[in-house]
Amino acid sequence: MPVQPFHLAFPVDDLDAARAFYGGLLGCAEGRSADHWIDYDLYGHQIVAHLAPGRGGRQASNAVDGDEVPVPHFGVVLAMDDFHALAARLRAAGVAFIIEPHIRFAGLPGEQATMFFLDPSGNALEFKAFADIGQLFAKQ
Repeated sequence: MPVQPFHLAFPVDDLDAARAFYGGLLGCAEGRSADHWIDYDLYGHQIVAHLAPGRGGRQASNAVDGDEVPVPHFGVVLAMDDFHALAARLRAAGVAFIIEPHIRFAGLPGEQATMFFLDPSGNALEFKAFADIGQLFAKQ
């Protein structure tokens, strides 16, 4: 079955800051917008930043392979080269990582590159990549 794009709506405190982060730093093309929301193309998936001051941000975490993974979070699975290019762009921009880019589950089924960081409203994002995309749903 071909991969279908997903749709995700999330809260932000400031639409100008969201534009700078999602459109500028992450390079997401802007789609439709209004005075209280903006559509973005996140690697072929539709995400929508909705103005809702005070509603975003990290609320909890779960331990995963030695890291405290923020909950909730969202992001996409990238090709390995795209993952490394994005990590370099984020580092060059001075983004503070919650979880630095690294390999998780090394040598195990599901081995993956992963990184976590926050948008300006405190929403946690994860980007990951697999050397073997066939391992995406591999069980430990």
